[in-house]
Amino acid sequence: MPERTFTLDDLRRILLESAGSEEGVDLYGDIEDSEFEELGYESLALLETGGRIEREFGISLDDVNLSDITTPRALVAAVNELLSADVAA
Repeated sequence: MPERTFTLDDLRRILLESAGSEEGVDLYGDIEDSEFEELGYESLALLETGGRIEREFGISLDDVNLSDITTPRALVAAVNELLSADVAA
């Protein structure tokens, strides 16, 4: 099975679908290293986002503490690490 990757565009789409966006926040700008709070996403929105990622990508984020992941870059990396582990297993 080919390795599937989770991209920043996947994250943008899921964030918009699950929690919308704050007025004045451009999710299509350079957001990779912006804190989720700066982008208008608090813990509840991130939990919903995590649930959608799990369902869509067939992974479990149980081993990932979403409250420790503060930027889109870190979340994309964590999801891709899980996806790589699933392929290797």
